[in-house]
Amino acid sequence: MLYSLENEELLVQVRDHGAELRSIKERADETEYLWRGDPAWWKYSAPLLFPIVGKLVDGKYRVGGKTYELPAHGLARISDFELVEQKKDAIRFALGWTDETLQKYPWKFRVEVGYELEGRTIRVTWDVKNEDATEMVFSIGAHPAFRCPIVPGETLEDCYLQFNRKEDAKNMKLAPGVFFTHEKEASFQGDKLPLSDAFFAGGVRAYDNLKSDTVTICSTKSKKTLTISSPGFPYWGFWMPEKGGAPFLCLEPWYGHADYADFDGEFAEKAGTQKLAPGKTFHAEYTIAIG
Repeated sequence: MLYSLENEELLVQVRDHGAELRSIKERADETEYLWRGDPAWWKYSAPLLFPIVGKLVDGKYRVGGKTYELPAHGLARISDFELVEQKKDAIRFALGWTDETLQKYPWKFRVEVGYELEGRTIRVTWDVKNEDATEMVFSIGAHPAFRCPIVPGETLEDCYLQFNRKEDAKNMKLAPGVFFTHEKEASFQGDKLPLSDAFFAGGVRAYDNLKSDTVTICSTKSKKTLTISSPGFPYWGFWMPEKGGAPFLCLEPWYGHADYADFDGEFAEKAGTQKLAPGKTFHAEYTIAIG
């Protein structure tokens, strides 16, 4: 089911399947900022990644010596969430454990996802509760896809990313496929990154060392912008389909990342995973703002 939020600045739609944003429109001129999920390119708009980010080697992982399987990015993006609260300018969904989820992810959990409009900003909140008797291991991340360029008639080469700090960035190098090596490779310097299909030809650009916590999609030809701010997130990913020509760009703050190609340990040893004691709640949030 699709739900609508609005205030004086924004018109936003969210669906209960995946608790996923499906539209972000500027009220004044109805400019759409979010990719609407055309399956010809990519059927998602802004999936929630939980309890893993990315893919597992062979799609499998181990907990206490027992092997489990999860699809890419986990369970949340393919699950129906329960509506918990709805207001004109805010909404909250929840996903809880079931006997079926325990076959794929062996912890009892509850994940709540909230969206709240504040002027020209959407505040996104996550609360992950461990309802089990043992320490819970997980990753969680955002995968929103934004129209890029924002303004019709412009090209990707007219666009750039503006960072809030100067960078000397090295991205996490990919092995053939979708897994990481333990190497880094030079990526970009400064606080502006010109965009091009060539930059994404090798797959996702992922970083564990950015100084910036705020990234903005800008254009040299128009003034419309979109900004994600995610203080405290340890990883960033930037992605668009490798074949080139895609009309969107994903800006992805993560707590966790895909497997290293040579990883063969227990899930608790996986780089980037979060640990949560029984009865405790992990909270994270980020914002999406239109300029």
